[in-house]
Amino acid sequence: MKDLRDRLASNGIKYIAIEGNIGAGKTTLARLLSERVEASLFLEEVEDNPFIEKFYEDQEGYAFQAQIFFLLNRYRQQLEITQQDLFTNLLVADYLFAKDRIYAHAVLGDEELVLYNRLHSMLEGKIMGPDLVIYLQASPEILMHRIQKRGRGYERQITGEYLASLNEAFNHFFFHYNDSPLLIINTDKLEFTENRDQLQDIFLRISERFESTRYYVPSWELGSS
Repeated sequence: MKDLRDRLASNGIKYIAIEGNIGAGKTTLARLLSERVEASLFLEEVEDNPFIEKFYEDQEGYAFQAQIFFLLNRYRQQLEITQQDLFTNLLVADYLFAKDRIYAHAVLGDEELVLYNRLHSMLEGKIMGPDLVIYLQASPEILMHRIQKRGRGYERQITGEYLASLNEAFNHFFFHYNDSPLLIINTDKLEFTENRDQLQDIFLRISERFESTRYYVPSWELGSS
């Protein structure tokens, strides 16, 4: 197979964003992909949010503060992305700026949401969108297992109900997404961090040229059809 980086470049892919619910594997895949293609890596700075622990303890009381901090922090980072030299650099991020509204609509009250949407609308026109988005899906049960396994203290308050509601919001968002090619990967039965064949197969699907939305089908399933 031709080098992955070269194939992405030939397809006009210079900026890839990886999305999904909490525990879907966004950061892991972003790291692995950026290492494979020697790309600049931009990771969401979740633990830098001073309101995140308080939010999980009291969502109603700290949702607005946490969300605005995330929005402004993501915007600052997105400005750094727009300043990259895309003629020489390949970029991989573990989040999509546009998805910030998913969480906002899930956790903010009506009056807070009005203020949030005004600010978001002012900022989103100043940033650059990705050439390819990868959406990692997983069931609430799998997400909860992964969250518990990694053992982050501030995530102990996360419930299956909260994850299920976010899954619905993500699915609705990406059902209507048409700003770039979209590759949807269900990760319930994948262990690409430990299975090199699975990871290489995902890389192969990422490198293929396509338009609109494509669902990842493992090569071994294609071979059996």
